[in-house]
Amino acid sequence: MPLSHPSDPHPRRPKEVAVNPVFTREPITVPRDRMPEGELDCEVAYQVVHDELMLDGNARLNLATFVTTWMEPAAQELMRECFDKNMIDKDEYPRTAELEQRCVHMLADLWHAPDPATAPGCSTTGSSEACMLAGLALKRRWQQQRRAAGLPADRPNLVMGGNVQVCWDKFANYWDVEPRLVPMEGDRFHLTAEAALPYCDENTIGVVAILGSTFDGSYEPVAEICAALDQLEKDKGWNIPVHVDGASGAMIAPFCDPDLEWDFRLPRVASINTSGHKYGLVYPGVGWVLWRDTPALPDDLIFRVNYLGGEMPTFALNFSRPGAQVVAQYYSFLRLGRTGYTRIQQYCRDVATGLAERIAALGPFRLLTDGSELPVFAFTLADGETGYSVFDVSAALREHGWLVPAYTFPADREDLAALRIVVRNGFTHDLADLLLEALEEVMPRLRAQEHPQHDTAGFAHT
Repeated sequence: MPLSHPSDPHPRRPKEVAVNPVFTREPITVPRDRMPEGELDCEVAYQVVHDELMLDGNARLNLATFVTTWMEPAAQELMRECFDKNMIDKDEYPRTAELEQRCVHMLADLWHAPDPATAPGCSTTGSSEACMLAGLALKRRWQQQRRAAGLPADRPNLVMGGNVQVCWDKFANYWDVEPRLVPMEGDRFHLTAEAALPYCDENTIGVVAILGSTFDGSYEPVAEICAALDQLEKDKGWNIPVHVDGASGAMIAPFCDPDLEWDFRLPRVASINTSGHKYGLVYPGVGWVLWRDTPALPDDLIFRVNYLGGEMPTFALNFSRPGAQVVAQYYSFLRLGRTGYTRIQQYCRDVATGLAERIAALGPFRLLTDGSELPVFAFTLADGETGYSVFDVSAALREHGWLVPAYTFPADREDLAALRIVVRNGFTHDLADLLLEALEEVMPRLRAQEHPQHDTAGFAHT
């Protein structure tokens, strides 16, 4: 979330907001950056906020975000009924707590945990918190093993590709773990077994494998990474676990790629996280993290709190949070089942691969990925396209209401700038047609330019 900063980006803006919020009433002014002295009528307050929010982009046309932008009315009604329930009050809201546990068991079964009924896991506010918890478990387990062997445990490191989401950099910073980021090289845009191994040593607490890179939608080869670490353990004696960051792919692969081994079928996979609010098909505010079995989650990380009349085990960075998103997750699992999730995710992939193929056929663009893993694809300018940039393309599409991010790749491939399209539930073949029409309309103007007009990104890659 953005931090408050003392510098004002709009130094000349008025200190008050002059509004006519309910159009048949007298105009009023309200302070912009301080609380008003008195009360406002609820209709007036609503209209002031509502009108300002109209200037936001249309979420359905935001092809930058992975986050769910549509749910059924029944799901929205359930969420409204649960906004006032605090997830942490498990003794007061035992049925909400029960639904959370059912979701954990369902995910454990979906991800082939050895015993889904006993695999530990919990909901979180999103994948960022889930990754922090998984990283903490990796670090604590490594420390315990080192100390039990009489070895120093003060220099932990974590191996991951340079394409990881920023939450992993935060984890390393906040919990004093050396981040060993494997840079991109050439046309290798994510971590591979061959690239990861040289970065591992006896102080490596784990390797993070991403099932669905946010930069290009590609899967990292989890099984190959695990096999390489199996051989490394035979050669060096280092038992290095793998965490799968499946923020998006962990809710795609089980349905679209059921034979792909990336989950707890691989004994070296210790934990997995996903975002319920991405391809889990829930509005923002829920993530999940699971461990393969109880030894994978050190017991001393779990707090047992006497709270509101009952003993409550908890492993979380947050405490109070609404139960609405967890209830909505259970609704989605119940409503859609495996067949429904398979239908929706495969439809998204079909839209993505079809749109990628048609964009490639236009001529000015070169695909980096084609949407055949995550329903996400990235593309850059073809050779010889020099009078404009991908940032110009992004800005031109924004004029038509489409939010398509342009960005540069991480270290060692910062020379590569690309556009990325995320296909989510609700983005149809018809909308893909409209996007393609907008792209075809802006390209003649862009190709007539003598030099690029934009050279910086307006979006973060996530």
